Amino acid sequence: MRNLLLVARREYLEQIRGRAFRVSTILVPTLFALVIFIAILSGRGSGVGKRIVIAAPSPVLGNAIRDEMLKDKDAKTTVDVIAPATAADRADLLKKVQSKTVDGMLWIDIAGGSTKATYTSQSSGDIVISSRLSGALNHAITMERMTARGMSQAEVDALLKDVSIDTLQLDKQGKEMKSSGIGSYLKGYIMALLLSMTTMIYGMNVARSIIQEKTSRIFEVMLATAKPSDLLAGKLIGVGAVGLTQIGIWVLCGVAIGSVFAAQLLNGQLAIHFSWIEVVLFPTYFVLGYLLYASLFAGLSASCETEQELQMYTPLAALPIWLSFSLIWLVINDPNSAVSIGASLFPATAPIIMMLRFGSEMPPIWQIAASILIMIVSIWAVLWVSARLYRVGILMYGKRATLPELMRWLRYS
Repeated sequence: MRNLLLVARREYLEQIRGRAFRVSTILVPTLFALVIFIAILSGRGSGVGKRIVIAAPSPVLGNAIRDEMLKDKDAKTTVDVIAPATAADRADLLKKVQSKTVDGMLWIDIAGGSTKATYTSQSSGDIVISSRLSGALNHAITMERMTARGMSQAEVDALLKDVSIDTLQLDKQGKEMKSSGIGSYLKGYIMALLLSMTTMIYGMNVARSIIQEKTSRIFEVMLATAKPSDLLAGKLIGVGAVGLTQIGIWVLCGVAIGSVFAAQLLNGQLAIHFSWIEVVLFPTYFVLGYLLYASLFAGLSASCETEQELQMYTPLAALPIWLSFSLIWLVINDPNSAVSIGASLFPATAPIIMMLRFGSEMPPIWQIAASILIMIVSIWAVLWVSARLYRVGILMYGKRATLPELMRWLRYS
């Protein structure tokens, strides 16, 4: 036990004091804050301050569209109306768009009772303005058709008044509480992304450490004072503690960043809440996921000669993580489907799928308990195999580790 703790302490301090840890710990939250800040600025500037010309067959329709566009005061849109518009007006407007005198032109034709509209601008990605124009056009045409059938303006306004939908979630006690679909999605996605990213990073750190010590022959010295099992267990514990430390720092930075940008990002519509169960289970699944993948990488790296050879096998080891994210929409939309439950019980995908299910709906306690139990048994099995490969593989040089050779290593150990 003493040797195990010494190895764990060495691995922990070596990585904590390393420049890569300091840089990544500071740089990741800084980059996230920068990305959020840029997203807020770009969101504010998207579609703002545009000058649009509406060419309509009648002044009533053109003015109705303009009134709808001007309801959004923050957009600061300038809207001119030409009605009734002629072919000469269209040619003149196209020249103005080309010279950037105006940002875009909405041309409306009504023939045979059908309406056709085209929006012309120099930018093919002017999505915000075209979306707003589409909504304003449909609203104005609906108003015109209803008033033409004898309805008063007040009746039309009452019928076309928007109705917002508040989403509520029913908890286990049958109590309704306010929820946000986007918030739930982001919560599950962020937890899954954070878990998968750190699990892979520190699992690979274990593998690279084994390769480096194997190629430098330092193991021959270390094995004189410690057993291979102590070396492997100490390495897993030490590197895992580094991962938990870094996640803790990132979470604190995330809380600070969220509090700064909360008003701009949430605006009362995107509330993200974490229950105490999620706070407890997230580090639990991190530790289990890390131990599973790190044990797998440890056994894999013990059979490799160089880091280049290890990198060739890495995509195969990361395949379950890619599979987990391919199921994200299915899990978020239907967290209790057979596929979602099966993936949350399968040990290789359980950590990420469970995080996604937490974001949508808390799974039953028996499924969480079964998932954790299956992961513990799987970790024991992978550790059993990896430890035996590790005992022999760390001292094997210049010999290709074929499948029959790996089976002999298991028998030797």
